[in-house]
Amino acid sequence: MPNPFETVFDFTLDGVTDFADRLTPEEVGDFIGAVILLSVITLIVLLLLYIGLFFLLMKIKKKVINHFERKNGRSLTLQFIEKVITIALIVYFVVLPLGGQQIANSILGSTAVVAAVVGFAAQDAIKDMFAGLQISIYKPFDLGSRIEFEDGTAGVVESMTLRHVVISLLDTTKAIIPNHKANSMRVINYSYGEVPRSVEFKFPISYESDVDKAKEVIRRTICENAMTLNTDEYDENKPNSRSVYFLKLDDSALIMGATVRFPSNIKSEALKDEINTSVFKALKENGIEIPYNKVDVIMKHQTG
Repeated sequence: MPNPFETVFDFTLDGVTDFADRLTPEEVGDFIGAVILLSVITLIVLLLLYIGLFFLLMKIKKKVINHFERKNGRSLTLQFIEKVITIALIVYFVVLPLGGQQIANSILGSTAVVAAVVGFAAQDAIKDMFAGLQISIYKPFDLGSRIEFEDGTAGVVESMTLRHVVISLLDTTKAIIPNHKANSMRVINYSYGEVPRSVEFKFPISYESDVDKAKEVIRRTICENAMTLNTDEYDENKPNSRSVYFLKLDDSALIMGATVRFPSNIKSEALKDEINTSVFKALKENGIEIPYNKVDVIMKHQTG
């Protein structure tokens, strides 16, 4: 039984030739125009799908990173991985399709250029990337860590890119430190792990003050403060249970001392401000005098 489709379109070479011979010049022009239009539309659709796939992968990458951030918190490792994935997607979807692969093959095909590439790998850009990878793996510090480098730069780690670490200084200005320098310098991490930090305080009171009452007020004020880890476990029969001590007799004051423990994520400046302010107010409210230097001037009248 003959195929009705074949009676209309004969796709053999002879059939195509006969079909072309039967077309008028105008019909040939229309046919070529339709083919070009169809090709353009196909290319546009494929390009849109290609761009859509790129942005879809970028969005999926962002969602995955956000999921891990919500689960484990923000970290330099996640931040570094996100930037590496972003660069990889850009290279794969943008650079290589625009001829990057052919360029790379032609460049790497030359021994002299290979040597130049190896030499370039020793430059700061490559060193920064590898140093950033080391920092993200070994984590001498993390986002939010309070650190101090051996050159004196001190502050809170705000972010890390493939090239540098951003440190928020105490005056809120930003220090931009290349990764290879941050990785090579000695660093003091005041927020390392979950080990609590501590600060020693000294509070002067007058010689007329009730020492026991002053120690009780200071101890209670510190232990009740939400920023501290101190707990009020004082037992008068256990000297080691004390958290406030009468340290010495100064020239014009009795010096009370206390060691305050606090979480590693709290700035020491913020803690000092909080404790000094609250203890100062508590001493005044309880009638405990805080001495200050006084100068008595005695004037003598001379008789002529």
